[in-house]
Amino acid sequence: MSIPETPSPSAANVRLEVLESPEALARRCSETIASAIDLALAERDRCQIALAGGRTPAVTYRHLGQEHLPWERVDVLLGDERWVSSDDEASNARLVRSTLMAEGPGRDARLHPVPTHLASPAEGAEAYAATLAQLCAGTPPVLDLVLLGLGDDGHTASLFPGTAATRVRDRPVAVGEGKGTPRITLTAPVLCAARRVVFLVSGADKALALQRLLDPAEPVDRTPARLVQPATPVLVFADNAAASR
Repeated sequence: MSIPETPSPSAANVRLEVLESPEALARRCSETIASAIDLALAERDRCQIALAGGRTPAVTYRHLGQEHLPWERVDVLLGDERWVSSDDEASNARLVRSTLMAEGPGRDARLHPVPTHLASPAEGAEAYAATLAQLCAGTPPVLDLVLLGLGDDGHTASLFPGTAATRVRDRPVAVGEGKGTPRITLTAPVLCAARRVVFLVSGADKALALQRLLDPAEPVDRTPARLVQPATPVLVFADNAAASR
């Protein structure tokens, strides 16, 4: 598969919105995702979104799961996944099941987890790329929305500073490595191709990383989150602590 080069990051078209509290942050992000799903389903039969893992989005997903949407028409994918079993506490698929899909309307969403039961991360990445290609049109595959987190080291999805996954341009899914654990991650071209990209950033420990994300002079090798340069404005939702710098 030939995937176009990711544009060189410059002064990103970023819209930063600062919320007073983590709860307000979660509600605002949930409303935005729900609106994007609603708009996508008004134009197409199905909607495809990719969600982030980590501790920050759990409350957002609980709110989102209560939204009265035609969830049976929504395909939920993962921006990245640790190479662990689907019932492991560190599994992003488990996070989505226990929040978005735990109760309420969100139970009807169709989750497409990374197949971590396969023999190797490389096989898992290849299989997940096939899933993306089946669900999403385009090269690279076009998702309706991607929700991303931001690590205190500047990573997003599993695109960690100094790792090979940040340089992958010829396929939509790659094997990454972060904090000693193999991971499967969407690559920069797929993140850039999404119709809507939202960052969710919370906590004082993310303040420096957020400052770097918003700095057009910041090098992508130090802050890989700056690789994400879609055609539409990037929405960044942050609480007061994360936006303190």
